[in-house]
Amino acid sequence: MTLFNGIYPFYPQPRKAYAFDVSSIIVIALFLSLGLSFLLILPGIRGRARLYWLLRVILSLFIGAVIVAVQFTGDWETGQVTANTSYKSFSRTMVNADIGLHIGLGGVNVTLVGNPVIQINETINYNEHFAWRFGVNYDQIYKEGLAKGLPSPILYVAEKFSQQSPCGVHSQYRISGHYASATLWVAFCAWLISNMLFSMPVLVYGGYMILVTGAFMIFSLLSFSTVRNSPMCAIQFGLASLQTVYGASFWLTLATGLLCFLIGVVVVLLHYLQPKVLKAFFDLSEDEEEGDVMLGEAYGNPHFRASKKNPYDNFALTIEAV
Repeated sequence: MTLFNGIYPFYPQPRKAYAFDVSSIIVIALFLSLGLSFLLILPGIRGRARLYWLLRVILSLFIGAVIVAVQFTGDWETGQVTANTSYKSFSRTMVNADIGLHIGLGGVNVTLVGNPVIQINETINYNEHFAWRFGVNYDQIYKEGLAKGLPSPILYVAEKFSQQSPCGVHSQYRISGHYASATLWVAFCAWLISNMLFSMPVLVYGGYMILVTGAFMIFSLLSFSTVRNSPMCAIQFGLASLQTVYGASFWLTLATGLLCFLIGVVVVLLHYLQPKVLKAFFDLSEDEEEGDVMLGEAYGNPHFRASKKNPYDNFALTIEAV
């Protein structure tokens, strides 16, 4: 085994997890730390307001974490097949392995796990990531995989998504993933605005913005699902065929979008039907109106008013004297 550009060939580098990478872990850890910090305030809240406040914080942080985290996950579309396949190029050696395909908004992960893991005196447990985000050259990453001597099943699946492939799905997945990510960022901005509105006595507008959040999450799903309107190239391993279905991130985004719709509809309906119940849930006082806070009675200084004279009084007295 020789060195190639300072690295060992045949998969020496660290592997990238297809479901959770470092970015996803950072996002989850950030929102968990925010949740724990809010929990520290919980003992200072009395009565039923404590339960209402806890429910609001958990739901809000859950929605925000999902919007951000699913942009870095790699299981929007997944597929797996078990087959007997060749292990290396120009070799007749066959191995039994599970070949997995995991598609995200920013790239595709191809996994290869042997059954058993150790075969032909090697550990068959590979996980390769091929990115197609804007500014990243997918074909260059694929060529680097060829130079490193990755197993044939991984290169065969990755080649289906290259720009030179006759399948023609590279641009479709890349553009749909880009627009899905953009609409999710718009949903995140709407989520931030809804939280600010819910913290003020304009609850109905917060309900409208959480509806906008759910709408943009659904738009991201529609953007990603447009890829499936075009026929997918067959990925065959002998008699076995690798088929893909929507993954956990897709369904989690759908469930969270529907949850936003539910919250928004409930807030708007309570605003018009049961405003007192809505104010009690958001811990608003009875004297506060939507969009208008009652002002207290104003008091003036009587000595100041007595000392303040009308400048025309002296003029009137002068005329009378004349």
